Amino acid sequence: MNHSPSGFPFDQKIAWTPDPDIIAASNLTAFMQRFDINDLDELQARSTSDVGWFWDAVMQHLDIRFRRPYSQIIDVNDGPEFPAWCVGGRMNIVDNLLDKWLADPVTAGRTALRYESEDGDIRTYSYEEVSRHVARVAEALRADGFGKGDAIGLFMAMTPELLFAFLAIIKIGGVILPLFSGYGPSAVVTRLQDAGAVALFTSNAFPRRGKPVALKPVADEALADCSLVRRVIVHQQMENVEAPMTRDRDVYLSDFVREQPIHSVTEDTSAEDTMMIIYTSGTTGKPKGAVHTHCGFPIKGAQDMFHAMDLKPGETMYWMSDMGWMMGPWLVFGTMAIGATMVFADGAPDYPDAGRLWRMISDHKVTHLGLSPVLIRALMPRGTSPLADVDLSCLRAVGSTGSPWDPVSWNWAFDNILKRKGPILNYSGGTEISGGIISGNFFRPLKPCSFSGPVPGMDADVVDENGVSVRGTVGELVIRKPWIGMTRGFWNDRQRYLDSYWSRFPRIWVHGDFAAIDRDDCWFILGRSDDTIKVAGKRLGPAEVEAIVNADPSVKESAAIGVPHDIKGQEVGIFAVLIDSESTIDDIRARLVAAVTAELGKPLKPAFIRFVTGFPKTRNAKVMRRVIQAVHLGKDPGDVSSLEDPSTLDAIRSAQ
Repeated sequence: MNHSPSGFPFDQKIAWTPDPDIIAASNLTAFMQRFDINDLDELQARSTSDVGWFWDAVMQHLDIRFRRPYSQIIDVNDGPEFPAWCVGGRMNIVDNLLDKWLADPVTAGRTALRYESEDGDIRTYSYEEVSRHVARVAEALRADGFGKGDAIGLFMAMTPELLFAFLAIIKIGGVILPLFSGYGPSAVVTRLQDAGAVALFTSNAFPRRGKPVALKPVADEALADCSLVRRVIVHQQMENVEAPMTRDRDVYLSDFVREQPIHSVTEDTSAEDTMMIIYTSGTTGKPKGAVHTHCGFPIKGAQDMFHAMDLKPGETMYWMSDMGWMMGPWLVFGTMAIGATMVFADGAPDYPDAGRLWRMISDHKVTHLGLSPVLIRALMPRGTSPLADVDLSCLRAVGSTGSPWDPVSWNWAFDNILKRKGPILNYSGGTEISGGIISGNFFRPLKPCSFSGPVPGMDADVVDENGVSVRGTVGELVIRKPWIGMTRGFWNDRQRYLDSYWSRFPRIWVHGDFAAIDRDDCWFILGRSDDTIKVAGKRLGPAEVEAIVNADPSVKESAAIGVPHDIKGQEVGIFAVLIDSESTIDDIRARLVAAVTAELGKPLKPAFIRFVTGFPKTRNAKVMRRVIQAVHLGKDPGDVSSLEDPSTLDAIRSAQ
C-alpha cells in the first residue's frame, strides 16, 4: 500500500546536516561514553534488545532518585502489554522535579519558569520559589482533607498558578486530571465523572485576543453533573471579570492558600502509583483515560528531551501547548527533571501583533521552541517582516508535533526561523506513549518533513498488513518492545486498551499512524490510520461529537469525520439522518452547530452539517466513517463489499 501523494515523501533531498561539534558536546554522546557505546546505531540496537539495561541506565544518567531503590527495573511476566516497572521502588516524582534541586543553592536559584501574559506581564520563578508556592497549595489541599489517590481536575490556562496546582496535587500523592481550557461543559463532565474527581482548579477567565474567555461558568455547568466534586478552587486570573461562586464549595485560590506554610513534606508513594489520568479520544466510545505513574511518563518525557532534543540544564524550552494535551505535562516533567527552564504563555501567539512569538523567543532566550505545523501555516501569510528585527540566535532547534508537515511550511520554518542552521525536531508519539516514538535529533541528516528515526529505547518499525517490515512504501507504525512511558492501561477499561493497541498483531503495539522509511533511512508520518479527527493537533473522537448531535430530538443518528483544512490540518464535518421534524433544515443546522460549539468549545466548531437519508454501514450496523470521508472528498472509498446498502454512498454525495 502506498499512500504518498505525488511521490512525497520519497522525492525529498537532504536539507540539514549535523554539526560534528554539537554532536560531540551532546547529552547523547555523554551517555554513550558513560556506558562504552560507540555510536547511535549501537545504542539504538542495545536499547531495544536489552530494555531493562537501557532504562536503568537512563535513570542513572538523569539522576532519578528513589527513596527505596527498585529491585528490578522491568518485570514482563504478564506480557509486554502490562509490564511492571521499578519493582518495589518508592519515589514521588516531585522528589526529582523540585526537592533534589533545593539542596544546592545554585540549582535552587536556577529559573524553573518564565511566564508571559498576553498583555506583556512577565514573571520568573526559581526552583526554590516554585517549591514554596507548591508547598502552600499542597498544605491547603491537605488541610481541606485531600490526599493520596484523590483525582483532582485542572481546568486553567497556562499560568504559574496552574503549575503550582499541578505539582501540589502530585506532592500530596494525588492524581492530576488535566483538562483542555477550550473544552465545553460536555467534555469536562465526561472526564471528571470517569476519573471520579473530587476537586477542581479553574480560573474565572483567561484573555484571548484582548477579550476574556470565561472558564468558571463552563466549569459550573459541568459540575452540575459531578456530585463527587466537593471543592472548586478559583484563580482570579483576570481582574474585573466576575466569577459566580457557589457557597460552601467554591473558594478563591488566594484565600485557599493564605495561611499556609511555605514548606511541605512530599508524600511517600510507590514509583508505580497512579499519578495522572489524561484523556485522549478514540474513534468509538467515551474518551480514553491513559493511566500514568511516577516512574513512567515523567521519565520518558525527560529522556526524550535530554537525548533526542539535547536540552541541557539551564537551557530554556517553550513548547506551545495547553495542559489538557500531553505536551503540557510533558513540558513540566521533562524540563524540571533535567533542571532546565520552561516558558508558559497565555493568549494568542500573534496578538497584539504577528511578532509576539518571535519577540518571546528573544526575550526569554528560548533554546528549544515547540510548535505545530498548523501554527506555521497560519503565520506564513503574514510574511517574514515580523521576524526582521528580532534576534533568534539563541534558538538551537524547533520542535514540532500535533500534525504532519508539508514541504512548503517546513521549508518556511527552516529558512526563516532557524536560518537553516539548526534542525526541526519533528516529534511523533502520543498521550499513551508519554512522548515520542520517533523524533528528529542532532545526529542524523534531515529532509523536509522527516524524522531522524526512533527515539532511543523505542523499538519502532513500519509494517505491512501482515506485520512484515517494509521500506520505501507506506505502512503501519508499530512498536515491538515495551518502554517505561507506556500507559499502564485505560482507566477502568482494560479490554479497550488491549483492543486499541494489541489486537492486530500478537505482542506488538500498533499505533494507528501511517508511516514510511525511505532509502536514506529518513522516517515520515503521513497521518492517522483510524477515524480520529485531529483539529490543529487536538485529537477528537467522532463519538464525542455524535453524542451531542444525536441528543437533538430531530436527529436519528449522525457521523462525524475529519475534513481537510489549510491551516488546522482538519476540521469537523458532520452528516446526520433526521427524524421527521416540523423545524426547517436551516434551523436544525444552526441549532446543531451551536450545540456542538457550546459543548466542545469554539476550536471544535463544525465546518459543516449536512443531512442524508442513511449511512453506509456494515451488516453488523457499524457506520463506516472512513467510507463517508472518502466519498465526501471525492476519493476512492475502497472495498465496500461489506456494506449493507451501497446506495447510501449516493446519499453522501448528494447531501445538503
